[in-house]
Amino acid sequence: MEAPQASPDSSSEECTVLEALPGKGTALICSQHKGKVSALYCLVCENAVCEDCMNGEHAEHPTDSLEKAVDQQLAALQDKVDSAKNRLPQIREAVQYLREILQQLNSQRSSIEEDIHSSFSELHKTLDTRKSVLLMELEVTYGLKQKVLQAQLDTLLQEESAINYNCSLTSEALDGGSKASVLQAHKEAGERLGDLSSQGLPLQPEENDQLDLMMEIEGLRKSIHNLGTIVTTNAVASQTEASGDGLEQCIVGQPASVIITTRDKAGGLCKTGNAIISAEVYTPDGSIADGEIVDMKNGTYEFQYTVKKEGNFSLALRLYDQHIKGSPFQLKVSSSPDDSPTTTTAANAASTGSSDGGARKRSAKSPGSRSRQKGVRRGGSLFSTPKKRVNPIEDDLIFRIGTKGRNKGEFTNLQGVAACSEGRILIADSNNQCVQIFSNTGEFQSRFGVRGRSPGQLQRPTGVAVHPNGDIIIADYDNKWVSIFSSEGKYKAKLGSGRLMGPKGVSVDQNGHVIVVDNKACTVFIFQPSGKLITKFGSRGNGDRQFAGPHFAAVNNNNEIIITDFHNHSVKVFNADGEFLLKFGSNGEGNGQFNAPTGVAVDVNGNIIVADWGNSRIQVFDGSGSFLSYINTAADPLYGPQGLALTSDGHVVVADSGNHCFKVYRYLQ
Repeated sequence: MEAPQASPDSSSEECTVLEALPGKGTALICSQHKGKVSALYCLVCENAVCEDCMNGEHAEHPTDSLEKAVDQQLAALQDKVDSAKNRLPQIREAVQYLREILQQLNSQRSSIEEDIHSSFSELHKTLDTRKSVLLMELEVTYGLKQKVLQAQLDTLLQEESAINYNCSLTSEALDGGSKASVLQAHKEAGERLGDLSSQGLPLQPEENDQLDLMMEIEGLRKSIHNLGTIVTTNAVASQTEASGDGLEQCIVGQPASVIITTRDKAGGLCKTGNAIISAEVYTPDGSIADGEIVDMKNGTYEFQYTVKKEGNFSLALRLYDQHIKGSPFQLKVSSSPDDSPTTTTAANAASTGSSDGGARKRSAKSPGSRSRQKGVRRGGSLFSTPKKRVNPIEDDLIFRIGTKGRNKGEFTNLQGVAACSEGRILIADSNNQCVQIFSNTGEFQSRFGVRGRSPGQLQRPTGVAVHPNGDIIIADYDNKWVSIFSSEGKYKAKLGSGRLMGPKGVSVDQNGHVIVVDNKACTVFIFQPSGKLITKFGSRGNGDRQFAGPHFAAVNNNNEIIITDFHNHSVKVFNADGEFLLKFGSNGEGNGQFNAPTGVAVDVNGNIIVADWGNSRIQVFDGSGSFLSYINTAADPLYGPQGLALTSDGHVVVADSGNHCFKVYRYLQ
């Protein structure tokens, strides 16, 4: 069999092809020397060669066995394959994160779109009200003027008629010519004519005809033209840089300053402000420094801070919750300038970025940063019944309350739920900026809340809890603090301002301490009701003591804190000091699995009830995290359940955010 000829444009180096030879199996055949097997590998030309090739142009070239060369190249290729595969987890993580950002972006767009419609609807109502007032004022003013002028006109017309009548009677008497007629007319009409001729009449207008309208339309038109702004930047953390003395020397008690320069994906300077930047200075033992971020409104930001003691500190600078270039930075704080070395940049951000002692002190953020998510409608929680049903739940809905709207008993993106021993159910009505209160049987009782960013106002209430003393505790996501109201809805105090980035859920432990789940900071804070920070734990990540979008919290009879970890698809349990105890759950649709858990509650037996947001269902676990049962919602399927709680009469109440209502289900403890 002849060896195939090389194509006309093939180089002399491409001298081998695969071919089956009698008795030799498949071998590499030299295309330059017919029928010759290439058994060697030219190290200079990096090609397989035969013996004739070695006697010719490759005579001076070092060679190796073809088998060895193939093995080496096979190993090299395998190393490259392994190296490429090692990138897959990073790529998958990046893909997941980008999908989350896209989801957040879509949620932001939907939320802002709703706010725009709501704001302009309110403006339309205000304009219509003002229009009605102006028209009413016009009618009242016109009526008063018209009444005066019409009365004057009627008086003059009556006098004119009286004069004409009496003059006519008198003329007839005079025309008769008899003396008797004259005497009679003089007696009857003369006195009246005298009165009419001498009576003072309102001959001059007693009112004017002025009715003018002053409308400052041009100024209003300009205001409307400039009404509202979509706030955003193109800044990305991977290109954003930090500089300044605060990265070079830190002296105890002296202010230090760091300049943060935001850049876009191509490295270009961002020229507008309002980026969401956060900063934290901390030591492994949790010590923190006072600081504040100042937005220069030109794409740069100044972080000013003061450290009050010597030691090794970490400075973490984040843009949109991601470390910027070089962050976290290592700082050695000394008592005098001579002792202060230059800053060294952390080579591995994970060495300090996940420190549980990290405390967020001050954050400068642009308006918004909402996180509204929609559930995927499912055909109910029709999962197989587990063999173990220690805590069976009846499969019937007691009642549902609410529709989409802004009136009493109506909701727009309800989230947090709480219940108290007085038989009340409290709902955090997020987009209506209020808390609505109902009885255990669903009767509306009251509501409170005024939209705004001042203390006592609500901007985006997401979590709600009731303190044993009756106070109502509200997590305000957009105001970045927790507000405390009396049981009647009167404002009392706030806590966490300056520390919190995005409080989502709140709860109260057995000591009366307030537990705050900070969704943005991925941290759980524990405060005294006075606002003093007791402890905090957690950071961003997927470790046991880390979170990825934590949502709500509950406390069991052992004063253990149970947190739903939204993006890690799990539930985690900690003791009162923040020490990790256990976690359960994984991503999926099976029994005991989650697709982004949200609300959580604990019954008197220590069983844990979890709202499974993405799977639109409610599951029940024992205190160790073993799956027990579920609430069958097939009759009226949930659509993105959020917060849930146990009512004082022992039933489960859940915020069905996608259906704009809350539902109460029977629950047998």
